[in-house]
Amino acid sequence: MKLDIITSEPLPAEIHTRLIITYIKAGYPSPAQDFAEEKIDLNRLLIKRPSSTFLIRVSGNSMNDIIHDGDILIVDRSLEPQSGDIALCVLNGEFTVKRIQFSSNNEIKLIPENPNFPEIKIKENDDFQVWGVITYIIRKAK
Repeated sequence: MKLDIITSEPLPAEIHTRLIITYIKAGYPSPAQDFAEEKIDLNRLLIKRPSSTFLIRVSGNSMNDIIHDGDILIVDRSLEPQSGDIALCVLNGEFTVKRIQFSSNNEIKLIPENPNFPEIKIKENDDFQVWGVITYIIRKAK
């Protein structure tokens, strides 16, 4: 899996767009709202800790049930990883994005979402570090 860091520069102070206060049904269309109720700051919504957050672009398909080739991931380095989190990890000098699983016997596994890829069991002599927790996945809809 190839990862490109998109930015390590501070993001703009505010990015505003209009938020329509309604829940959109994914079924049959409903009449459109002609006005926005409030503004939403995307930085405030997506980035809770700017000094420890960065964006990466993913290349690869080991997580393709959730993360697709070309998706942008928001990674927060300040979060303590929990079992079941999707994390950016460094394993023996290589970056990888996988679901992390901690077991009661201190075993760590990296679980791909694509069943064609094997689980990775972290061995005692592996150089392993969780570099950050994935908080959001940004994907172009079209």
